[in-house]
This record gives sequence, C-alpha cells and structure tokens, in this order.
Amino acid sequence: MVLAGLALGLLVSSAQAQIKIGVASPITGGSAAFGAQIRNGAVQAVEDINRAGGIKGKKFELSTGDDASDPKQGVSVANKLASEGVTMVVGDFNSGVSIPASDVYQDAGIIQITPASTAVKFTERGNWNTFRTCGRDDQQGAVAGEYLAKNFKDRKVAFVHDKTPYGKGLADETRKVFRAKGGKDVVYEGINPGEKDFSALVSKLKQAGIDIVYFGGIHTEAGLLIRQMRDQGLQATLMGGDGITDKEFVQIAGPGAEGTLMTFSPDARKNPNAKDVVAAFKAKGIDPEAYTLYSYAAVQILAKAIEATGSTDGKALADYLHQGKPTQTVIGDIAYDKKGDITRPDYVMYVWKRNAAGNIDYSGNEVTQ
Repeated sequence: MVLAGLALGLLVSSAQAQIKIGVASPITGGSAAFGAQIRNGAVQAVEDINRAGGIKGKKFELSTGDDASDPKQGVSVANKLASEGVTMVVGDFNSGVSIPASDVYQDAGIIQITPASTAVKFTERGNWNTFRTCGRDDQQGAVAGEYLAKNFKDRKVAFVHDKTPYGKGLADETRKVFRAKGGKDVVYEGINPGEKDFSALVSKLKQAGIDIVYFGGIHTEAGLLIRQMRDQGLQATLMGGDGITDKEFVQIAGPGAEGTLMTFSPDARKNPNAKDVVAAFKAKGIDPEAYTLYSYAAVQILAKAIEATGSTDGKALADYLHQGKPTQTVIGDIAYDKKGDITRPDYVMYVWKRNAAGNIDYSGNEVTQ
C-alpha cells in the first residue's frame, strides 16, 4: 500500500507539473494554410519555453483541435479542449469560429487569445476571456478605405465579400470609410465560402467597367476570383485584407496575383525580437509567414501572465492582461485594453510583386498612402 501511495503521489506531482494549453485552428478545409501557421507558431513557442525550463518549473502540455473553419466544429473543439482540462487556448483563425467558441471557453473558465480573428464583434460582447494579438476590422478597414479614397475615388470600385463575419465585416468597414471620404462604389456583391465559379460575377464586373475590386474574404476565393477575372480579360486590380497573406494565394491566382494590394501588419519576420525564432523555424523548413509569429506571441503572452500571477486559472490570467501591462513578444510589445484588444494596432498597405527570385510575394513591398 505504501508503494501504491508513493506511485499515486508521483503521478499527481507529474500532472501538476504540466500547464495544459490548447491550440484550435483549421487544419482541413479552405483555411488550412492559415491553420497550419497558427499550429506551427504555438508548437514552436511551447517547445522553446519548455526547452528553457518552462515556467516556474512547470512545462506546457499542448492539446490540439481542427475546427475545419466550421463554427459547429469549432464549438466541438472548444468542448473537447475544456474536457481535457485546458485553461488557455490559442485560436481560432476564422472570426465566425472564434466568436461561438469563445462562449464555450468563457463558460469553462478558459482564456482565449486569437492570433488572427479580426471581426469587431469578437471583443465587443463583454466576454472576460477574449484577446487577440492582431488588430480589428475597423482599424484595417480605415487604412484600406482611406487608400481607396485617395487613389481610386474617381475610378469604378466594386466591393465583394464572402458573407462571413470576417469577410463581410472587413468589406463593410472599408466601404464605410471609402464612402465617408467621398468615394462611391458601383458594385456590392456577396459570394459563398467555398464557391469556385465566379463567371457570372466577373461578367457583371466587366459590364460595369470596374477598375478595382475590394475583396473581403480569404485567399482561396480571392485567388480563384483573380484567375477568372484574367481569363475573361478583366484587368482590374484586386485589393484584399489579411485573409490573403499566404503563399497559396499566388499558387491559386497564378500570374494575375501580381499587382494585388493588401492590408496587413508590418512583417513580423523582420522584427529584431523574432530573429532567433525565425531562424529556428527556417531550420525546420518552415517560413513563419503571416500569423505564425502572432500565434507564437500568444503563447509568450500567456507564459508571462502565468509567471506574473503564479496561476494557470483562465480568469486570473485575463484579469492580469486587462491591467494593460506590456509583454515583450516576437511581434513587439503587446499590451491590452479592457476589451482584450491590443493597444498598438498598425496596418500597412502591401503590393504583391515579383521578386528577384521570380516569385510573387508581398514581403518588403510596403506601399505609401
């Protein structure tokens, strides 16, 4: 009996030495490329923190879930992670998944930091547990809308969105600013996520003589839209948001991707704080593009909150972050307001151009307003 009690004690001690953290992202479906970025970022951060000794002697134990960009699946993943005893989650990618999942997480006492969900609604509902390392659609839309008004006010502008909380939200915020600055759009259309045939839409854009199409959505549909625009002889510029920041965009769009305009944050890969981490990713053959480092930063923020509070309780961590104390991360210092939004949102305009290696990329191609 003494030996059995000793063995049980060792098991309990071992369990207590783990900090359970979850990562939820789409590993299958149309947003799988972004889901891989989020998982890669969290996995690398957990590895690096554990290799350095963990947090006060405790190490992260990572649980993962594939939300497949589906709200119902996202809720299932949230319930799965909660049942596994997770008290903190990095994810999801799609705003339409993060929003319903966050309610499950709140009920379970779990803090959620999304690296990529930009919908305004995510942090506007009064949840105590919602945070993000990215900006919001109204901030991104302001940059895009002002750029459109300054450079395309007298041209024919179309707004197309994918009817999701992210895509429609971003298109509407951009359109609102564009109109407030005196712009007038001539086409406003919605498509369905997963749609592949845009011939009717392209015909409508051609007939209207559109010069630029603002697209609210992700890279899969954006790439197909460009390809079909070019196939039908429509040379209009495409402008999008952070939802197209993946190399797959060019693979889908083809040569027509060149010249695409896009709003996104300053390239985190160039942040001095990220130098060693970027090197670690590249040693694994991974380019830490787009949201990879935003996910890494989310884990860093949770680690700092655990260190500061001595707790792994979700509510305790959220209360600490709401104090607005900055945390140094691979994407720069991050501090939060009372809603869980970062206090230094910044978006810039990029253009996808062919680089010296012959690849079409946005890195280093910032555009002045």
